[in-house]
Amino acid sequence: MRASRLLSTLLLLQARGRMTARELADELEVSIRTVYRDVESLHAAGMPLYGDAGPGGGYQLLDGYRTRLTGLTDGEAQALFLAGLPGPAAELGLGAVVATAAVKLEAALPAELRDRAALVRERFHLDAPGWYHDGDRSPYLAAAADAVWHRRTVRIRYRRWKAPTDVTRTLRPYGLVLKAGKWYLVAGGEPGWAPRTFRVNHILDLCDLGLPFERPVGFDLAEFWESHIVEFRTNLWQGEAVVRLSARARERLAHLAGSAVNAAVDRTAGEPDARGWVTATVPIESLIHAETEFLKLGAEVEVLEPAELRDRMAGTARALAALYRVRPGGTPRPSSSPT
Repeated sequence: MRASRLLSTLLLLQARGRMTARELADELEVSIRTVYRDVESLHAAGMPLYGDAGPGGGYQLLDGYRTRLTGLTDGEAQALFLAGLPGPAAELGLGAVVATAAVKLEAALPAELRDRAALVRERFHLDAPGWYHDGDRSPYLAAAADAVWHRRTVRIRYRRWKAPTDVTRTLRPYGLVLKAGKWYLVAGGEPGWAPRTFRVNHILDLCDLGLPFERPVGFDLAEFWESHIVEFRTNLWQGEAVVRLSARARERLAHLAGSAVNAAVDRTAGEPDARGWVTATVPIESLIHAETEFLKLGAEVEVLEPAELRDRMAGTARALAALYRVRPGGTPRPSSSPT
């Protein structure tokens, strides 16, 4: 474990240049005292590592020193190939680059590790989109990635959910996130803006303005995305509905609804009645969204509250009944009379 940590210390300094003891400790998840001991050990081993005290100080390697890619374990070599993500890389226009890097990495590995790593390609495959979605298709994904990489300001025409639906925004792209097969652009905008997220396949047009920008000091894409997910889930539910569910509906909810809805049913459902139905209180996003979701359960769910949602469900049920009503004898009746 310690040998692996010492190698990680060298590789971090090689990749990032000067780092403080605190930064090394945070990255390696150890104490600052452990960092001090590791640095002393590297010195004793003859590594060209030195440190400066005071503000702006830290540890760094002598200019020009490079350590070769050695010391990889079986698991680390396999993980590197597993992390290649050829599909997303290709969407970003980097497929050929990733393939070339994989070939170079494979050539640098000892024969035994090369053989073990090759098994990853044979036995594991990543398919990020869901079963009923093929992922995003956007002609502007590569352009957005290029703007992120080169820190250039862009102007986009964007389609959002609320009115006005089509808007124009000038953005400073900070990063891209792939979530469940969908790409999101994280960007700053007008002065005073906090970073926001934009679905890349909702971009209707993108113009690279060629204007450089500086990323906010200390901005961390992973930390931002984690806090964004927490905020999204907190603000997702706008109300509650009281519903009756059949035993079959409860089974189907496990596949149709998210964990919050299923947890609410488990928590609030009373004892089943004689027909096996239970009454539960579940969170809902909006009346429109709730109506759509409950209709997936057909006649296996009854909305009791709120009254407006019950009325919407009843209205849709009447419209469906009128659409599918039959003539005497079972012959379908036209849903409307010819004019």
